[in-house]
Amino acid sequence: MTKRERRKFTEEFKHQMVQLYLNGKPRKEIIREYDLTPSSLDKWLGQNKTSGSFKEKDNKTPEETELIKLRKENKQLLMENDIIKQAALILGRRKM
Repeated sequence: MTKRERRKFTEEFKHQMVQLYLNGKPRKEIIREYDLTPSSLDKWLGQNKTSGSFKEKDNKTPEETELIKLRKENKQLLMENDIIKQAALILGRRKM
Protein backbone atom coordinates (compact mmCIF):
# COMPACT_ATOMS: atom_id res chain seq x y z
CA MET A 1 0.00 0.00 0.00
CA THR A 2 1.37 3.39 -0.91
CA LYS A 3 1.13 6.19 1.57
CA ARG A 4 -1.09 9.00 0.38
CA GLU A 5 0.30 12.53 0.69
CA ARG A 6 -1.72 14.69 3.07
CA ARG A 7 -3.78 17.23 1.18
CA LYS A 8 -5.36 20.45 2.38
CA PHE A 9 -8.88 21.27 1.20
CA THR A 10 -10.50 24.70 1.19
CA GLU A 11 -13.77 25.34 2.98
CA GLU A 12 -15.35 26.08 -0.39
CA PHE A 13 -14.32 22.64 -1.71
CA LYS A 14 -15.68 20.94 1.41
CA HIS A 15 -18.99 22.80 1.04
CA GLN A 16 -19.18 21.73 -2.59
CA MET A 17 -18.64 18.06 -1.67
CA VAL A 18 -21.32 18.27 1.04
CA GLN A 19 -23.72 19.92 -1.41
CA LEU A 20 -23.10 17.21 -4.01
CA TYR A 21 -24.00 14.59 -1.40
CA LEU A 22 -27.06 16.50 -0.18
CA ASN A 23 -28.23 16.90 -3.78
CA GLY A 24 -28.29 13.14 -4.17
CA LYS A 25 -24.93 12.20 -5.67
CA PRO A 26 -23.85 8.81 -4.24
CA ARG A 27 -21.15 8.90 -1.57
CA LYS A 28 -19.05 6.29 -3.37
CA GLU A 29 -19.12 8.29 -6.57
CA ILE A 30 -18.00 11.52 -4.85
CA ILE A 31 -15.13 9.67 -3.15
CA ARG A 32 -13.99 8.05 -6.36
CA GLU A 33 -14.41 11.08 -8.62
CA TYR A 34 -12.60 13.52 -6.32
CA ASP A 35 -10.09 11.00 -4.94
CA LEU A 36 -11.18 11.51 -1.32
CA THR A 37 -10.92 9.22 1.64
CA PRO A 38 -14.25 7.98 2.98
CA SER A 39 -13.37 9.28 6.44
CA SER A 40 -12.77 12.81 5.11
CA LEU A 41 -16.15 13.02 3.42
CA ASP A 42 -17.89 11.51 6.44
CA LYS A 43 -16.18 14.03 8.72
CA TRP A 44 -17.24 16.96 6.51
CA LEU A 45 -20.82 15.69 6.38
CA GLY A 46 -20.90 15.38 10.17
CA GLN A 47 -19.38 18.81 10.72
CA ASN A 48 -21.83 20.38 8.29
CA LYS A 49 -24.73 18.70 10.05
CA THR A 50 -23.72 19.70 13.59
CA SER A 51 -22.35 23.22 13.22
CA GLY A 52 -22.23 24.13 9.55
CA SER A 53 -18.53 24.89 9.99
CA PHE A 54 -15.43 22.90 9.09
CA LYS A 55 -13.24 24.55 11.75
CA GLU A 56 -12.25 22.21 14.56
CA LYS A 57 -12.94 24.77 17.29
CA ASP A 58 -16.52 25.19 16.07
CA ASN A 59 -17.12 21.43 16.24
CA LYS A 60 -16.00 20.79 19.81
CA THR A 61 -18.57 19.79 22.38
CA PRO A 62 -18.89 21.98 25.49
CA GLU A 63 -17.23 19.16 27.44
CA GLU A 64 -14.22 19.08 25.10
CA THR A 65 -13.88 22.87 25.33
CA GLU A 66 -14.05 22.75 29.12
CA LEU A 67 -11.51 19.91 29.26
CA ILE A 68 -9.04 21.91 27.15
CA LYS A 69 -9.54 24.95 29.40
CA LEU A 70 -9.04 22.89 32.56
CA ARG A 71 -5.88 21.26 31.18
CA LYS A 72 -4.40 24.68 30.39
CA GLU A 73 -5.32 25.94 33.85
CA ASN A 74 -3.84 22.84 35.49
CA LYS A 75 -0.58 23.26 33.55
CA GLN A 76 -0.38 26.92 34.63
CA LEU A 77 -0.99 26.02 38.28
CA LEU A 78 1.67 23.28 38.20
CA MET A 79 4.21 25.76 36.79
CA GLU A 80 3.31 28.34 39.46
CA ASN A 81 3.63 25.67 42.16
CA ASP A 82 7.11 24.73 40.89
CA ILE A 83 8.17 28.39 41.01
CA ILE A 84 6.93 28.74 44.58
CA LYS A 85 8.80 25.57 45.62
CA GLN A 86 12.03 26.85 44.05
CA ALA A 87 11.61 30.24 45.70
CA ALA A 88 11.04 28.57 49.07
CA LEU A 89 14.24 26.56 48.65
CA ILE A 90 16.25 29.64 47.69
CA LEU A 91 14.84 31.79 50.49
CA GLY A 92 15.25 28.96 53.01
CA ARG A 93 18.98 28.72 52.23
CA ARG A 94 19.53 32.44 52.71
CA LYS A 95 18.13 32.46 56.23
CA MET A 96 20.81 30.07 57.50
